[in-house]
Amino acid sequence: MPAILAGPVLRRLSPDRILIWLVTSQPLAMTLSVQPEGGSHSRHGLSDGDAEAGKGQGQILSIGRHAHVQLLDYALPQPLPVDQLISYDLLWTDGAGEQSLAAVMPELRYPGQETLSFVIPSSNRQLLHGSCRKPHFAGKDGLVRAEEWLGERLLDPEQRPDWLLMTGDQVYSDDVAGPMLVAIHRLIERLGLYDEKLEGATVDDSQALYQSDKSYYQREQLLPDVQGNVALRERFFGGVKKPVFTSTHARNHLMTLSEVLAMYLLVWSPVPWRLIDRQGKPVLAQEQEEAYREEQEIINDFVDGLPQVARLLAHMPSLMIFDDHDVTDDWNLTADWESTAYGHPFSRRIIGNALVAYLLCQAWGNDPDRVSKPLAELESLLGSANESGWLDAAAQDATIDNLLRFHAWEYQVPGTPHLIVLDTRTRRWRSERSPGRPSGLMDWESLTEMQQRMLDKKGVVIVSPAPMFGVKLIEGVQKLFTLVGKPLLVDAENWMAHRGAARVMLNIFRHSRTPGNFVVLSGDVHYSYVYDIRIRHRDRGPHIWQITSSGLKNAFPVSLLDWFDRLNRWLYAPWSPLNWLTKRRRMQITPRDPDQASSGERVWNGTGIGLVIMDQDGRPVDVRQLDARGMVVRFSEQSS
Repeated sequence: MPAILAGPVLRRLSPDRILIWLVTSQPLAMTLSVQPEGGSHSRHGLSDGDAEAGKGQGQILSIGRHAHVQLLDYALPQPLPVDQLISYDLLWTDGAGEQSLAAVMPELRYPGQETLSFVIPSSNRQLLHGSCRKPHFAGKDGLVRAEEWLGERLLDPEQRPDWLLMTGDQVYSDDVAGPMLVAIHRLIERLGLYDEKLEGATVDDSQALYQSDKSYYQREQLLPDVQGNVALRERFFGGVKKPVFTSTHARNHLMTLSEVLAMYLLVWSPVPWRLIDRQGKPVLAQEQEEAYREEQEIINDFVDGLPQVARLLAHMPSLMIFDDHDVTDDWNLTADWESTAYGHPFSRRIIGNALVAYLLCQAWGNDPDRVSKPLAELESLLGSANESGWLDAAAQDATIDNLLRFHAWEYQVPGTPHLIVLDTRTRRWRSERSPGRPSGLMDWESLTEMQQRMLDKKGVVIVSPAPMFGVKLIEGVQKLFTLVGKPLLVDAENWMAHRGAARVMLNIFRHSRTPGNFVVLSGDVHYSYVYDIRIRHRDRGPHIWQITSSGLKNAFPVSLLDWFDRLNRWLYAPWSPLNWLTKRRRMQITPRDPDQASSGERVWNGTGIGLVIMDQDGRPVDVRQLDARGMVVRFSEQSS
């Protein structure tokens, strides 16, 4: 069993505090070795920091007999320099003596380099950003493209981005390929990940789930077979077709905590794939056999790129936030959805398990002080399973209940410009009169808090998983489906879908003390575009840029998007009177053209990752989409 199963993943970095996430096969006390370029070498242990402040601590949470999640939290007595190349290594001792990350995992080093490296940014002006990374989508991986791009600029600190922003759907818990689910189950067994009891299901526990003949491509049949749960099956697990955009694939929906945790390991690291037998498959029906073979080819290509993904995450500091697929499709879309999904113990457990995994694998590294309370509860739950290998059902439900009430997932990164990452999933503006209509992405209180964070700032970058300013025609289609009571069919999730949330958000942009420059970074929609936005009839109003990059490994149906793009250009051109019928009528929105697109096209459809470079005032001076096929797409400043 190798010492390191996943990671290291560089998380929040500052001159006096370094956060590194990883998963090890045994608890390890690790020392950080750092050396700035041209500077002296130093070592830092986890006990060197301020214990009372919770800094400088190496917290280890066991998720199985041979799997331990760690956030290495190094508080440094002497600050490291910013905007300089810093070589680093991780050291630990085992029965063979002192071990080194660079020696044990040489594939993490770039060619010609003896160690790994990072740069602590002094600003937030150069950002890589992307979302929607589905392993079995038939397209190249945007994170592999980002690794290649970084490798060409590795030794030039000025060209290395300040952050890698992963803006939603880092994993797809609700849409899993058959070969991926088989790998998940084999990894659970190999690492001895914890089991759990399942209340309200037609199987009693996780072992019965894994061994069920309905475990692959038929999981919707494992829900309670009672008349009262028809709505649960339809709303939570999908089954309904989504003819405008895509179809729901919930037949392999992840259910247990160990399944979701294993998924994280398998999408971020090549090491777990080497620990399991990748040959053989379960007995499947003919239709399922065909789907399995097609998915297997795509998964094989995905796994081939994981060494590059692991190298990127070990060299580039990353910040993350959830969107729906990190938990489940249409998560909290309407008040009706919530009452249905949370009203049954089994669906509540499934949602809660995905949120627990998000806390452990993503939120922990964003701002560990902010999530310290739910993390302490999770530590108690996992600690109780060390002896038996089974999670205590009552404690697990209590942990999930408290986590569902937790409302501090958003966070901010001070700097130039100020970076604010929004939670647009758990603090929804619910429609009390019409619970079947889409909820606002943020409620009045959370929007007010966002406004307070940005008052009197010169420039702000807002990370909103769903675009604040979307393609109007597509939003119009979503509105039509909402009016006939079918918002779930088209993922009617946009800022304009809820009148109250839209009004407050637009008023914030018009407030006299809000920043002069707003950059909104988004994903979610599976295509990329850039809008320049000004407030009509205001000479000194703020300048807003909506920059959308999606997906890392997902894309919109090509022919459908072409039609939407073309119709949107005809119906909602800047001069079109239809603009005065929208909630954004006080905004003048000018699209930028992607230079690699055909004449007139405003959106770019292809897997990849976005890059935005801003000036001292927070204005974008260079906006690109690094297409995974190798091309660089630039969005020109003005559209004709």
